[in-house]
Amino acid sequence: MIITAHTSDVEPAVLAEARELCDAAFDGEFSDEDWEHALGGVHALVWDGDELVGHGSVVQRRLVHGGRAWRTGYVEAVAVREDRRKRGHGAAVMTALEDVVRGAYELGALGAAEDAVDFYAARGWRRWLGPTSVLAPGGPERTEEDDGGVFVLPVTADVDLSGPLACDWRGGDVW
Repeated sequence: MIITAHTSDVEPAVLAEARELCDAAFDGEFSDEDWEHALGGVHALVWDGDELVGHGSVVQRRLVHGGRAWRTGYVEAVAVREDRRKRGHGAAVMTALEDVVRGAYELGALGAAEDAVDFYAARGWRRWLGPTSVLAPGGPERTEEDDGGVFVLPVTADVDLSGPLACDWRGGDVW
């Protein structure tokens, strides 16, 4: 069963369980800031009986490209319990999140882990080929380390995948 709900409608105990799922799925590389990035939007929660086996969220951000700021549904914290992978749970999470993106945003975006690149590409997400940057408090800063790792799902946005793309500032990983 999959449930979608805004952060404000998810029980604190379920959010804590989702955080633990992310911690385990990312092998301890999931920070407090990463979790903070996943809050304030819509969560997709996959349940197998009374066990949470999958999670992801989509939050609003602004990405700047082509001379304007696009209202973007940014996908965060996609995780599936290790013993439940390769059973369609990740696809269920992404289908629910993509429905939110298509229904509410001009553009979807995410920063893909290297082992998930093929998964996202197979779902129609397109790799951003141009240079990336962040609109930092001190002005624009290049984020070369993120070049090639950002994927987008154009909804109504007309984008040039080889052009520059900038994200809004946030603590921790900006993409």
